[in-house]
Amino acid sequence: MDASRFSTLSRRLILTGLAMSGVLLAADLKTPNYQNISLWEPGKVPLATGTGPLDMPFLTVVLPPEGKRNSASVVIAPGGSNIMLMYGAEGMDIAEKYNEWGVTAFILTYRMSPHYGNEARILDGKRAIQVVRAHSAEYKIDPAKVGYIGFSAGSNMGRSVVAQSGPGDPNAPDPIDRLSSRPDYLALVYGPGNATKGEDLKTFPPTFLMAAEFDQGPAVGNAQLFIELAKAKVPAEMHTYQKGHHGFGSGYADSNFADWMPRLEHFLREDGFLPGGKQ
Repeated sequence: MDASRFSTLSRRLILTGLAMSGVLLAADLKTPNYQNISLWEPGKVPLATGTGPLDMPFLTVVLPPEGKRNSASVVIAPGGSNIMLMYGAEGMDIAEKYNEWGVTAFILTYRMSPHYGNEARILDGKRAIQVVRAHSAEYKIDPAKVGYIGFSAGSNMGRSVVAQSGPGDPNAPDPIDRLSSRPDYLALVYGPGNATKGEDLKTFPPTFLMAAEFDQGPAVGNAQLFIELAKAKVPAEMHTYQKGHHGFGSGYADSNFADWMPRLEHFLREDGFLPGGKQ
């Protein structure tokens, strides 16, 4: 990780985030590699209960170096029990690693409890995928290689996002709503969540699952979901560490988990989402 890049952005996140109990404000980031994109225009956010910063979900774009950039992109949804967002180990650390692979990363700031429930968060997750596709020409990304990776609460939301996603409405007045909200792959890290009503696993994209056995809820949920995905003939890969805990993030602070992101990289190359794998 480039320490100077992380330090610059992390200070901005901390200064804005501390004021709102860990939730990042949608302030402009004027650095070359970072910028924010609102998911909706002011006054048009569905289910909004107010007009403050916490009512305005947005994406923070983290760009890889120009010479390393490929056409892949990912939406990153940090966890935090739906009351805060873990922007470090489950946000910037992940974005920086994706940048090393040449991937343009979009960290999602979604709406929090108690003012918002899962319905609003699922709308945020779906809209995030659509917004990335809407900016595909600007960021030189392939709209057919937009992934989603979620951690804990962000992982649970990701499963629901896929279950409720669709191809877009060709007649929608908002051109962004005409785009598909379905990610092209799904990575669920410690928290696959419960099945969404009406969930059809046959429609799921290739899925990567990660947890630690001691973290029994996500570990057992991952195993159950993997079996169901295999029966539905969906490409899936599962890794469960026999030792460990919840919330290990990128894993680089703990040798027990240090290899999980390289395993994810291998999965993405095998399924054609990164250059150099099987197509």
